[in-house]
Amino acid sequence: MLSMTTDYATDRGCPEPALRRIAEAGFTHVHWCHHWSTDFVYHPSEITRIAAWLDELGLGVTDLHASAGQEKRWTSPAEHERLAGVELVKNRIEMVAALGSDVIILHTGSEPEDAAEKAAFWRQLRRSLDALEPAARQSGVRIAVENGEFDLIDKLFESYGRDYLGLCYDAGHGNLRPDGLDRLAMLKRRLLSIHLHDNDGNKDQHNLPFTGTVDWPRLAGVLAASSYAKWVNLEATMRNSEIDDEEEFLARAFEGATRFARMIAEARSAGGGRR
Repeated sequence: MLSMTTDYATDRGCPEPALRRIAEAGFTHVHWCHHWSTDFVYHPSEITRIAAWLDELGLGVTDLHASAGQEKRWTSPAEHERLAGVELVKNRIEMVAALGSDVIILHTGSEPEDAAEKAAFWRQLRRSLDALEPAARQSGVRIAVENGEFDLIDKLFESYGRDYLGLCYDAGHGNLRPDGLDRLAMLKRRLLSIHLHDNDGNKDQHNLPFTGTVDWPRLAGVLAASSYAKWVNLEATMRNSEIDDEEEFLARAFEGATRFARMIAEARSAGGGRR
């Protein structure tokens, strides 16, 4: 089983053509990433239609990138925006559960340096996570916090259990810092989701695997020993690929995903299958 992000070409508009191409390329699952940075609210009718497309195409949902929001931000210092953001995330929790998956991914934003702003940031962050927990548990959904600031994630994991909050490791983000894989190894028991793509180590490019400087062999070894229980999930996009044809891009993405899945399997075999 292999998974591809729905926003490989665009994250707006009707997703049906992209879903069809993803299925035709051989992928079995999708990472739902449409509208991940917007205030878009999915209506039940839209979720029902998406479920029908997925069923028709034989696609499952690996996980869903919940919206960071623009004016509906779940981490906003403005209380009215934070409350609206919480409702937006609840919409995604309901959506992913309806689509048969159990994980949403969230960005927390960066911890401010100013002491007063930092205190306000943590107050709002915890208020929102506390408010989201009942909805998540009721739906059987866990939240995976995407790696940006690992120290911030460590603090969150001290306050919230692994049955509610876990880690999403974004390989591109991890490659922008020298200790990305070291920090992943330290948190491998909290790993719920993976976003796989490549870059040159200088900026987030969302390139195809094996086209940049990500240490794929080491990453395969860490994943093989981690709590991650799903399959290879790509979050590569066409933006910097210099490939204009969607079918060609997806074919190369499938080849890269297949290669990396084989590497993880080999690492598990070499390690005796232990996690």
